[in-house]
Formats: sequence, C-alpha cells, structure tokens
Amino acid sequence: MRYLSLLAAVLLLQGCQTVSDTYDGWFGSGTKQKAAELVKFEARAAMRVVWQASVGSAQNRGFYPATIGNTVYAGGASGQIAGFNANTGAQLLRFEAGTPLSGGVGFGSGLIVVGTARGEVLAFEPTGKPVWKVQLTGEVLSPPAGAEGLIVVRTGDGRIYGLNAADGKQRWVYQRALPPLAVRSYAGIVVDRGAVFAGFPGGRLVAIALQNGNVGWESVVALPKGTTELERVTDVTSFPVLDGAQVCAVAFQGRVACFDAQRGETMWARDVSSIAGMGMDARNVYVTDERGAVQAYDRRAGSGLWKQDKLQGRWATAPLALGRYVIVGDYQGYVHVMSRDDGAFVARIATDGSPIQVPPVAIDLSTLLVQTRNGGVFAINIQ
Repeated sequence: MRYLSLLAAVLLLQGCQTVSDTYDGWFGSGTKQKAAELVKFEARAAMRVVWQASVGSAQNRGFYPATIGNTVYAGGASGQIAGFNANTGAQLLRFEAGTPLSGGVGFGSGLIVVGTARGEVLAFEPTGKPVWKVQLTGEVLSPPAGAEGLIVVRTGDGRIYGLNAADGKQRWVYQRALPPLAVRSYAGIVVDRGAVFAGFPGGRLVAIALQNGNVGWESVVALPKGTTELERVTDVTSFPVLDGAQVCAVAFQGRVACFDAQRGETMWARDVSSIAGMGMDARNVYVTDERGAVQAYDRRAGSGLWKQDKLQGRWATAPLALGRYVIVGDYQGYVHVMSRDDGAFVARIATDGSPIQVPPVAIDLSTLLVQTRNGGVFAINIQ
C-alpha cells in the first residue's frame, strides 16, 4: 500500500514518470522506502572487479551499456560515448555526441546508435565518425537496436520506428495509443530472427516484422483491473526476454507470462507485479517483483521454484542469469549473486556506491558488466 500511495502521488502530481525518477524519489532526496539490511552469508563463489572505467553520470536515467564482440560501448547523459576492450578495459575510443543523451547506447548494422530526450537519433561509425541524424516524434528512452540493414527505435509516445541503417530514412512505423496513465519507463525492444518484440502499457506484448513493420501477433501479458485509472495501470515497463521459441514479459500490477515466439500463444502466466523486469536461462525465468524480491519460475510449466526476499526495498534490478547464478544490482551499487537452484546468496561485491539502475549485462560465461548512476562501468568476474 505504501508503494501504491507513493506511485499515486508521483503519477497524479507529476504525470507519467520515468522508472529512474521513481527510484530517485525513494532512495534519493525524497521519501525513502525502508530498505532491507544486507544479510550475512557464507560466500560460495569468488568475485572480483576485472576492470572499471567511467563515462559520466546517468543523471537519473536508465543508461544501458552494449557489448558487441570484444567491445563494450557505454554512454553518459552529457553526451559522452566510450568503447572499451571487454577483456582488459582498455579504452578504444571516446567521443562526444554533441548533445545530451537519454537512453543508453545501442549497436546494430555496424553502427553505434543513441537517442535524446528531444527525439533525435544519432548514428556513428565504430570509430565515432557521425553518419546520420534524424528527428522522431518523441523522446528516446531506451537503446536503439539494429539488424538486417535496419535500426529500430522506440519513442515515448507509443511508436516504434524502422530506419534505414545507411541514411536513417524511415522505412516503417508502428504506432499504439497509450492509456490515460502509464509508467513512462525505459522499456526497450528486442530484435531477433527477423522480428521485433516489445511490451506496452495496457499489458500487451507485440511481435512486429523487422523488414516492414507488420504486426505478426499481439498477446495479453496482463489485463487492467480496478475502478480508478491508477488501479488500472498495467504496463510492461521492462524488456521482454527471448530464448529460442519462447518469449516472456512481465507487467506492473499484472502477471509474468510466456508465449510461443512464432504464434504468440500463451504457454503459462502467473500473478506477479514488476517494474524492474526479468531474466531467463535454459531452465527458468527470474522476476524481480515490485518490492525487490527475486522469484524463480520453471520456464516450461511456470511453477514457482524459489523466492529470495532479503533484497526487499533495495530496488534490485532485473536479474541476469549467468551460468549457475542469478545476479542483480541494487540502489547502493552492490552486485548480489544468488544460486540458480535455490536463490541462496553465494557472493556480493560493491561498486561505487551509486545505484545500479539497469540490469547487469553478460560479457562471457563468467563475467558481467554493470553501469552505475554515477557513470561507473565495472566488469566483474565470478568463479
């Protein structure tokens, strides 16, 4: 109830609010939700920082880094973009986009692509040389993605654009009406096997053909409930997750649901509410719920397996499944490692003390990457 009351105040007084702004209101200078204390445990895995770097503050926005081959790309809100060797952290390039950025760095069709709060999309060669810039209709809050000669960009007004990678010209646009109230999040898109997958306010998951923007299918993650507009906010505020023939998504005040990736048929669904999002591996799906607890479900049947509730109030990120482990970051910059089998803590490491607001990213089978709100980029190995 405290959570809903705070969210109501945010939505009603300030309109649709970004997830990171909500985070800042709770663990920044505003009213704080009581965070769980760090629990003691017997470490069963060793963690170390392999390398660290800085790209400038995220300024309360969700900045996602990108890993392409042996290179890590990261950006800061002031417009800095940098590339690092994924193994050593050696800086390979650093340049200025020339304008403040708003949603992290995307890479696709051989281009580094970023967006701004003014709806600009900028593309650069891997050397940092500008290629093109286009103006879209709404702010770009998530990293663009690309494949097969196209760059796909999502804007905050409910549109997804397919742009020609060579010159930025629009090839297609998918548009969806937004409900009266929505959590304006950093939910992005996933491009895979000729399709674009995206979740939307109202609890919908859509598959779009990459080459022409036609809708392949639309499925229900969760249906709005309640009598007031606030009670009926049922938004997919995070990235969908995809592995082979299965795609899954989770909604705030709704459910987690998995679908057949080709036909959109529901495989299973379970009640859970999440803003942070979810992860997946070959066995399970993992969800960070609205209170910060991490839950595991059997990927095929959806049966509940375990729940780690010792991170409540720490605003854990969406989980990364990496080998035998499930990993999240939190609002104090800690990285927590849990056993895939039972959710027990096996390791923990600190970064720079500022919030980790986007999920960890895998570099390889034993190394992950996190980017903090202060702009720290940390490559961390688990053994």
